[in-house]
Amino acid sequence: MTILAIETSCDETSAAVVRDGRILSNAVSSQIALHAEYGGVVPELAAREHLKNLPLVVRTALGDAEIAVGQLDAVAATLGPGLPMALMVGLKAAQSLAFARRKPFIGVNHHEAHLYSPWISGNPPAADFSGFLPNISLIVSGGHTMLVLVKSELKHRVLGSTVDDAAGECFDKTGKLMGLAYPAGPEIDRLAEQGNPKAFDFPRPLLHDAGDDFSFSGLKTSVRYFLRDNPALLEDAQKIRDLCASIQAAIVEVLVAKTIRAAKRNGVRCVTMSGGVSCNRALRRQLALVCEKNGFSLHLAPQSFCTDNAAMIGILAERKLAQKIPATGYDEDIQPGWELA
Repeated sequence: MTILAIETSCDETSAAVVRDGRILSNAVSSQIALHAEYGGVVPELAAREHLKNLPLVVRTALGDAEIAVGQLDAVAATLGPGLPMALMVGLKAAQSLAFARRKPFIGVNHHEAHLYSPWISGNPPAADFSGFLPNISLIVSGGHTMLVLVKSELKHRVLGSTVDDAAGECFDKTGKLMGLAYPAGPEIDRLAEQGNPKAFDFPRPLLHDAGDDFSFSGLKTSVRYFLRDNPALLEDAQKIRDLCASIQAAIVEVLVAKTIRAAKRNGVRCVTMSGGVSCNRALRRQLALVCEKNGFSLHLAPQSFCTDNAAMIGILAERKLAQKIPATGYDEDIQPGWELA
């Protein structure tokens, strides 16, 4: 089975070709430089760039995979969640191609695709489901932070999610307060490597709450007031590195502690993590350390598949077809607020 997958939920235009669990290609066109000027993603500009870049990205994916359109068995795309205008570009392109070739179309939930991205491994990458189930999965990105119990393949239950700001949003907004360029998350990661994570004490929201929800708005507000009262700190390069390390430490502690607590409570021995923030080096190190200490196996999405990409859309679409889940209608509309159940 050969599937062309398309992902345009936010500011990454991506297309991938998947065949029998193997990723033959994964082309991505990033819009970071465009949106950096505005300090965040501008939906109208994102949609315009998708319209401009998608034809080239699809041709690149097909060319890299050495696959002709006539060899495709199905087409998949992200239905949601995401920016409505951005989603529309990829969805309608995929539906049109599937309809024209009389091939099945599979609409995919972006969060659910992230759930299975840690299963992508190997060289060339391949889907390997052995040893992963059941698991507790942490999905952590700019727009979403959630814990999910994956009981078996395609059977999962959301345990908790963010009640306000996501972890990635907190990284970016606190970075903006410090004057760092968008996206600030990777820059905080870089600067924190040379900072003291104990230099400043910031709150760990909901750290000791018995539930599985997250909240990072309080941390963001705490940083805002701290900088208001200590403006001279931003004139000292080392203090900025210490500040980055301290903010990062607060976020990482909450993410790791609640993930491990959920794994213990649900009696699973496997933890997975995906999403753009899972590229953060401190988060990867700390989660690996705590998982090893508690005897949990840990599976992380390769960094190239942590951020938004079509490969994970194709992998999940293929598994849905393999399990005889009905194809999505050619006229199915976008679901920008599609919550993972």
